[in-house]
Amino acid sequence: MHIEFLVEDLSTHEALLQLLPKVLLSGTEYEIRSFRGKQDLFSNLPNRLQGYRKWIPDDWKIVILLDCDNDNCTDLKNKLEMIALQSGFITKTTRSSGQPFQILNRIMIEELEAWFFGDVEALRTAYPGISATLAQKSQYRDPDAIAGGTWEALERVLQRAGHHLGGLDKVKAAREISQYMNPEVNRSRSFQVFCTGLMTL
Repeated sequence: MHIEFLVEDLSTHEALLQLLPKVLLSGTEYEIRSFRGKQDLFSNLPNRLQGYRKWIPDDWKIVILLDCDNDNCTDLKNKLEMIALQSGFITKTTRSSGQPFQILNRIMIEELEAWFFGDVEALRTAYPGISATLAQKSQYRDPDAIAGGTWEALERVLQRAGHHLGGLDKVKAAREISQYMNPEVNRSRSFQVFCTGLMTL
């Protein structure tokens, strides 16, 4: 099997480079293709999917992964589903029971950085000085419900520990944190939904 991952930015690309070997079955081939933000991905997605449709083999799958940010998660997912259907693809959501599908659409709630908060031990290993009780604090207990932006929250946590003092380098942080992440213990529900979807593929 081969999986094409379409992601919105380089930080997600860097995180998946580290995470996919820990999640995918051995022998699964894949390619990660990043865009210059969510709008760039949406602008290019119809043509890209129509291009895939002309030649993609049955054992190739496509995973589209993007941040929810401040958008409505359901509306965002429906938009992705509609583009896939208009391109002639069956998705995990639109398939009939037991029917094979080629596209998996997944949303990070609210951003990639929530996945990092889902594994505080990985955070602490990558960046010494972060509190061991971070996960027990009310504002970080549910990684997908962190208020006020997860990348901003990550920046504050890292800067309090003496890291990224000039501002959060999202790509560097993604690379440094994801290498230590353990998918099996991650507390982010959106991360676990992502992993479950990959296993369904």
